[in-house]
Amino acid sequence: MATDAPVRPAYPAPPPDDAGPLLPPAPGDRGRIALRLRRVIGIREDVLDWVPEDRPRYTRYGAIVVNTALLGGVSMALALATFRSELPLAVTIVVALVWCWVVLALDSWLVSSTHGIPRKSPLRVLLPRLALSVLLGLFIAEPLLFQIFDKEIGQEIAVSNQKEVDHFRGMLVACNPKSGAEVTRTDCGDYQLNLKDSPAKLSGDITDNTERTRTLQAQVDDINKTLNAKMATERRECARDKWIWWGGVADVSETCERARADSSAYRRTSKIKSYEDQLAALTDKGRTLTARKADVADAYQPALQRSIEAKTRQHADALDDDGILTRAHALKAVAWSDWYAGFVAVVLHLLLLAVDAMPVLAKLMSGSTTYDRLLTDRLEAGRRLHSDDLQVRHACATLEYEVQRHHVEQETGDRMQRLEHGFRMGQAERAAELRAELDARVARILRGEGR
Repeated sequence: MATDAPVRPAYPAPPPDDAGPLLPPAPGDRGRIALRLRRVIGIREDVLDWVPEDRPRYTRYGAIVVNTALLGGVSMALALATFRSELPLAVTIVVALVWCWVVLALDSWLVSSTHGIPRKSPLRVLLPRLALSVLLGLFIAEPLLFQIFDKEIGQEIAVSNQKEVDHFRGMLVACNPKSGAEVTRTDCGDYQLNLKDSPAKLSGDITDNTERTRTLQAQVDDINKTLNAKMATERRECARDKWIWWGGVADVSETCERARADSSAYRRTSKIKSYEDQLAALTDKGRTLTARKADVADAYQPALQRSIEAKTRQHADALDDDGILTRAHALKAVAWSDWYAGFVAVVLHLLLLAVDAMPVLAKLMSGSTTYDRLLTDRLEAGRRLHSDDLQVRHACATLEYEVQRHHVEQETGDRMQRLEHGFRMGQAERAAELRAELDARVARILRGEGR
């Protein structure tokens, strides 16, 4: 049966009265600012009280983490102010504060996760955190590096853009000569300007119109030659000396009628009138084009110059002078312009990277401290206590289950006995009833024989 006594003793048990007084740890200095700085990196004050000598170390350690977060916020603000200058100041401040908080949270985790590191493999624990810290430092250091070389980057971008503009203008001038002549260079596809009227275009139109006029004139001359021959035949066959007289009335011959019909049909089918009208139109167009060519020759060069200048300004306005990739390429050009500039850029980059990765670097350089060893011992003790507590809980639960099992077995035995007793009592009652019935029948049989 279950017992009313507690199965698991009270934990933890208070120390006995005769154990002697416990030596308290040294409380040390717990200023509000210093306490918050240590709290940022996850320091346990109750453990640190046993090693007050490490308290200044971890206070400055927390200050390093806070300074790195502030540096990240400033870097983000500078990046937004440089690359997204159209953003309002309030948005820039809010984003910089959020990024500062993100950097603080990441560095706080990176540092707090190194406390009490295993004694046998500290590098295996610290190196992945160092790699993450370096990656975060690269993102923080780049905007600051851009600001340090801002003047040189601006000059490099201005010079590069000017070279690009000069090259573009040179290609426009080379691909669009003042004469308006067509250029067949393969690299002029994107640089040719299609002006409405150019001397070369008008010259081409005049040449084409002259060719068409010459062709049409030859066709008209050929038709007129054939028509004149037919008309000459008509005049010859219809001359007075070939008239036929019938009773004093003159009449033309059948040959004259055929010649006259032939010339009329040829005039109609050859469309000489339409060709002559087209020839007159082409001749007028040639005179108009020739007259306009003189006027266009004087106005084309200024129009071409204005178009080239407009295209050049449009291309110059389209060039990026403040994008992150543009500034990165400009920084590369500045850094590797000579060996000393590259040396300065590399040193500054490494310095900013070291400052950004200082939280984990400081842990790596300082090594394991007394606080780490105490915290490791405390964690191991807690693990052992937890294991012991689980064993005690398991033993208590096992005993409780044994009690419950014994209680169930006892109740099962009692129920089985009651069932067996009831079954036997039922059998006895049924046997008594059977004997009584048999006795009654025997009595009735004996009474019948006595009669």
